[in-house]
Amino acid sequence: MSETNTTPSPMHPASAEQPANAAARLNWLRAGVLGANDGIVSVSGLVIGVAAAGAGQGALLTAGLAGLAAGALSMAAGEYVSVSTQRDTESALLAKERWELETYPTEELHELAGFYVEKGLTPELAQTVAEQLTSHDALAAHAEIELKIDQEELTNPWHAAGASMASFIVGSILPLLTILLVPGAARIPATVVAVTLALVLTGWVSAKLGNAEPRKAVLRNVGGGLLAMAITYGIGALVGTQIG
Repeated sequence: MSETNTTPSPMHPASAEQPANAAARLNWLRAGVLGANDGIVSVSGLVIGVAAAGAGQGALLTAGLAGLAAGALSMAAGEYVSVSTQRDTESALLAKERWELETYPTEELHELAGFYVEKGLTPELAQTVAEQLTSHDALAAHAEIELKIDQEELTNPWHAAGASMASFIVGSILPLLTILLVPGAARIPATVVAVTLALVLTGWVSAKLGNAEPRKAVLRNVGGGLLAMAITYGIGALVGTQIG
């Protein structure tokens, strides 16, 4: 008696679904890391510039919270607009494809078969696959291979906006708390050290998520953050001297 092989084949729906879901989760995670990185750099540059101007704890807290709120809302609004535009485009493409399927069903069937021929199937097999997929869900078949869209998983602008806002806030908290809790002249160096370590972490994580070289990503991340802090420190020191 032969054993039944329950391992999903390369064409099994489960094996196709898992990489797609994993890719979606990785994209969200990567966006979260980048949002946190923006929060770290933006707020650290702001509070270091204000501290360099000689501001006290009250001014630092006000500036830091204002920068955190403004940055988080800006990130959320920008992500919402961007993803909404993407979703509108996807919806328009699906509507156009739906109309074409209703108006030119034979031509669309031949088109679908042609895509599978381009992928390496024989014309006969491609025609069979196209017919079976069309009978099951023609729009889903065309959306997947022609438009590269999963009609069941359209991007959600509210989810994107919320994730961007939350990650920015998380990243902003570190430099703000550091510069507020460390006393005296040590607050700026301590903030620079804390931010550098955080940028090393976010650079390493983003590189790993993208299967890139961590060392280069970390150096770029840290270099950009240090440059931003140096510039805002110089501006703050100059303004503080002029006002003083």
